[in-house]
Amino acid sequence: MNPILFAILVVFAIGLIGAIILVCASIFMYVPVDERVEQITGVLPGANCGACGCAGCADYAKNVVENGAPVNKCVPGGAKVAAEVAAIMGVEAGASQAVKAVVACSGTCDKTSKKYEFDGIHSCLAVKGLYGGDGACAFGCLGYGDCTRACAFDAIHVSDQGVAVVDRDKCTGCGACAKACPNSVISIVPVPPKRMKPVVMCQNKDKGAQTRKVCTAGCIGCMKCAKVCKLEAITVENNLAYIDQDKCVGCQMCVKECPVGVIHLPA
Repeated sequence: MNPILFAILVVFAIGLIGAIILVCASIFMYVPVDERVEQITGVLPGANCGACGCAGCADYAKNVVENGAPVNKCVPGGAKVAAEVAAIMGVEAGASQAVKAVVACSGTCDKTSKKYEFDGIHSCLAVKGLYGGDGACAFGCLGYGDCTRACAFDAIHVSDQGVAVVDRDKCTGCGACAKACPNSVISIVPVPPKRMKPVVMCQNKDKGAQTRKVCTAGCIGCMKCAKVCKLEAITVENNLAYIDQDKCVGCQMCVKECPVGVIHLPA
């Protein structure tokens, strides 16, 4: 037999055997997939942000179908996606609370300063590892944009004033920016259906005198906001005011009372 023809036949036989093995394997090892998993994955935004508590959109869809996870856990998708997932599952969507990211820092360039000039990797995490950051306030926004790179919706940017700013129209409240911030100045807060509620735009936990040295817009823990709040929605812990969003009704008395103007409505 011609050697070339023989080689062709051998290769063909090997390929045929391999194909038969693969077909048999696909038949015997087939794992049935509920078509609802693919349907739900198709209506999810595909951000894979992890706000639902799952590894990604596909994992969340599988968790809904196989484990009965709530259909309204997709934060970026909101009520619209919750309704679509509920329709696929044949259940009620339930209430879905809208949330947005808030950068709790008022330390713009005109209100605070730098300890040193950082000439390294343009990363908040990197500068944080060098003496706790280059800002005079060790608790403020570092301004190197780790949050912007984490956001899949282009909803947060570092302004010319050196502090991250959230575009509330684009923000889905997924929380990716909050997870990326090494100083934890970004929080996810509920969006009331009617009146907006104020937020303490500071994370400095130093005593008031020390805070004033590093930032003219920092919370000084004076407790005036807590005293003026009739609903006891504000407490001061570790020299920093906190507003309980569940108790707050948005009267804004604290906003008017704050001597340093660090309490105000999210932009």
